[in-house]
Amino acid sequence: MTILTDAFGRKPELQLDWGYAALIEYNGKRILFDTGDSAAILQANVKRMHVDLSHLDMVVISHSHGDHTSGLRYVLGLNPDVALFVPDDVVFRGHEVPQQFLAAHPEPTLEKDHRYFNGNPPAHIPDWKGYSDTKMTVVKETMTVMPGVRLVTLVSDKPAFKGLVEVSMVLDTPKGPVVIAGCSHPGIERIIATATAGAAKPDVYMLFGGLHLVQDTDEQINGTLDVLEKTNKLQRIAVGHCTGERAFYLIQQRWKKNDVYAGLGETVAF
Repeated sequence: MTILTDAFGRKPELQLDWGYAALIEYNGKRILFDTGDSAAILQANVKRMHVDLSHLDMVVISHSHGDHTSGLRYVLGLNPDVALFVPDDVVFRGHEVPQQFLAAHPEPTLEKDHRYFNGNPPAHIPDWKGYSDTKMTVVKETMTVMPGVRLVTLVSDKPAFKGLVEVSMVLDTPKGPVVIAGCSHPGIERIIATATAGAAKPDVYMLFGGLHLVQDTDEQINGTLDVLEKTNKLQRIAVGHCTGERAFYLIQQRWKKNDVYAGLGETVAF
């Protein structure tokens, strides 16, 4: 797992940026998980790191926020036919202008050149066309996308992000499942419960990504870490992005040498 975008790191030649992108090399496959907050910064960082993004087996977008999607066009330019997996969000699956929106206050006395669609709007008017020209698979349920690689999807019920759909990744390894989250908006506890559903025990070998604890109190952070440590028996942790500085500190105290540094430019073996 090589971190291509994050806001902390030890390599001054790389540009820090708020967002997340990581290259996963697993069983001979190369998977890009999220694409960062800036296409230009992503491009500059991978060039300085000598990382080749022109040969990918899969791209996974965790959720529709710009700090995870802004480099997607750059990546697709290098890999126009790559398998792309996205959340079930209108940004990706498309949207239509509601008929009642245009029909709310029509004014037939206007000249045709002042009327929407010359006064005769079509039955279906596409809107939000950002990715309508892109071949993609919308993740609507837990799915296996290649041997040992599963995607899980959840909808956040937290007030600040209610309704947001987020996709996370699970990799099977001999040591146990490795879970990769973008921001954990639905809650990392729910993500791991879904990722390990049906397993004999909910143990997780390693966790990467953002936990979105950046605004949480110590009590809330420790409540989440209790679940990871005591329920999921999480062995190693290598989180970043929106996890939060206070959470970084509390994670260090708990996992000690098993808290793996995963700043910008780092490559972590799992």
